[in-house]
Amino acid sequence: MPSNTKVEVRRSPRRRRTVSAYRDGDTTVVLVPATFSRAEEKRWVGRMLQRLAAREGRRRPGDQELYERAVELARRYLDGTELPSSVRWVDNQNSRWGSCTPDTRAIRISRRVAGMPSWVVDYVLIHELAHLFIPHHGREFWDLVRRYPKAERARGYLEGFSAASRAAPGAPVEEDEELDTAEVAFEE
Repeated sequence: MPSNTKVEVRRSPRRRRTVSAYRDGDTTVVLVPATFSRAEEKRWVGRMLQRLAAREGRRRPGDQELYERAVELARRYLDGTELPSSVRWVDNQNSRWGSCTPDTRAIRISRRVAGMPSWVVDYVLIHELAHLFIPHHGREFWDLVRRYPKAERARGYLEGFSAASRAAPGAPVEEDEELDTAEVAFEE
């Protein structure tokens, strides 16, 4: 479980025997029956956090798998002529989905993307890979990105995710960071 995750327990009088949990931004919501004692609640919260972490661990590839996926996507959709030198997950991108430094061909993907559907992760990778060819967001850049068949769908997903995050009660308001001119970032 990410260290910045808060846990919110919701008791329901309609829930009889089932317990469920899901991530909502940086909060883990655990739904339990209202009849649970505090000890049962604590035991089930721990159990559900372990289950979520295990499921997310299966879904989240490591840096090597992410790099291999990026190379595969570059070959499939971008002719494979410009390959990244490295691709890795990072925890310090809270207002971007990913970034690319064309000079070094290094790509960084926000770990926030890791739990999203694979076709969304692929889109973020394609977006950053396209920056290896074109460092700006001009027409030629978007023509490259649109080679990925689910590009528009993934953009919509990310826009909806961003809107929902901003609308969430208590959602942090973030200011844009200054970007190094040699770095291209894919922001929310």
